[in-house]
Amino acid sequence: MTAAPARRGLLGPGVAAACAFAILIGLGVWQVKRLAWKEALIATVSARFAAPPTALPPPSDWARLDPADDEFRRVTVTAEFGNDKEALVYTTGSSLRADSGPGYWVFAPARFPGGTVMVNRGFVPEDRKDPATRRAGDIAGPVTVVGVMRWPELPGLFTPAGEPAKNLWFSRDSTAIAAAKGVGPVAPFYIDLESPPAPGGFPLAGVLRPAFPNNHLGYAVTWFGLAAVLAASFTVWAAGRRRQD
Repeated sequence: MTAAPARRGLLGPGVAAACAFAILIGLGVWQVKRLAWKEALIATVSARFAAPPTALPPPSDWARLDPADDEFRRVTVTAEFGNDKEALVYTTGSSLRADSGPGYWVFAPARFPGGTVMVNRGFVPEDRKDPATRRAGDIAGPVTVVGVMRWPELPGLFTPAGEPAKNLWFSRDSTAIAAAKGVGPVAPFYIDLESPPAPGGFPLAGVLRPAFPNNHLGYAVTWFGLAAVLAASFTVWAAGRRRQD
């Protein structure tokens, strides 16, 4: 066999191996970038959680707020909960709370002079889904709320649609919940409640702590390792093929 047919015999597998190698290296680089992003997120969230709460921005400032700068800020406001407008959001757990799932977040509007903000009052297990089982947890009258600013969680491609008729949602889309409950205009963010605790124990609120999973280094090593194995395997195979030819 001549050299030209031998080279042609290696061309197809070589192109396929090169494409696979480039994909594996690309995935590894992507995970390295994700690692840097995740470490920056953890540092930012930790710093903001450690800061003392500041007054909730007034409604006149809401349009200028930016999630990159303002999400996870601890804030405080004196407001009154609309207990009759609460909604349930299904959850299997949280990277910010130590609650157990599955269960539900309880969202309720909190009204204060000049505006309304939706508040995630905390977690309830399946057997406390019915508000009648936790009436002691209703807070009547004005109360000083302390919590963390969060932006709405928009439904993903595979997120089930909300079921307003059943008072059930599957994403923390606070603006959509407020619209379905007839609350009226609300803040473009919601508050993850830290305090006050519910008098009857539920909904379960509490101090938030970042516990984001951070496995990107391991993923990067895996992708780069697979790329190395592919390169070595193809080199050995190609050398053997050339010897045969």
